[in-house]
Amino acid sequence: MRFLARAHQMPARLVVGAFILNSGLSKLKGDPGTADYIHGTAKTAYPFLESQDPQKFTRMLGTAEVALGGALLAPFVPTVFAGAALTAFAGGLTGLYLRLPGMREEGGIRPTQDGIPLAKDTWLAGIGATLVLEELSRTGENRCGRRRR
Repeated sequence: MRFLARAHQMPARLVVGAFILNSGLSKLKGDPGTADYIHGTAKTAYPFLESQDPQKFTRMLGTAEVALGGALLAPFVPTVFAGAALTAFAGGLTGLYLRLPGMREEGGIRPTQDGIPLAKDTWLAGIGATLVLEELSRTGENRCGRRRR
């Protein structure tokens, strides 16, 4: 396993990492109204979150986003780990899109106008999966890029 990200992976890692880091920092500075909104949206899609305190939930989510954004930005975090964390996080966000009422057109997965901002999280899942799959596909290669026999 490589411990430094490959140069061609860094543009995706930097853009996504900066976006997620910014989102996390915004949540950490959020007011009670913002926390109520974020928690309300999350518990609608994931009812088990109902018992969570909105401010504590939002702080934990913000902290997770800061950690994930930082991991993506840091080239010394192995890509397979950063990609797996991004894929898991994006899976939860995609779940919001699939579970919240009014986000999808009736009977399909195409987004409504309201659903477009959440539907974009599928891109994050695709980027994360690509990072993981690339690293896993390279485990059978030697340092010169040739397959082991």
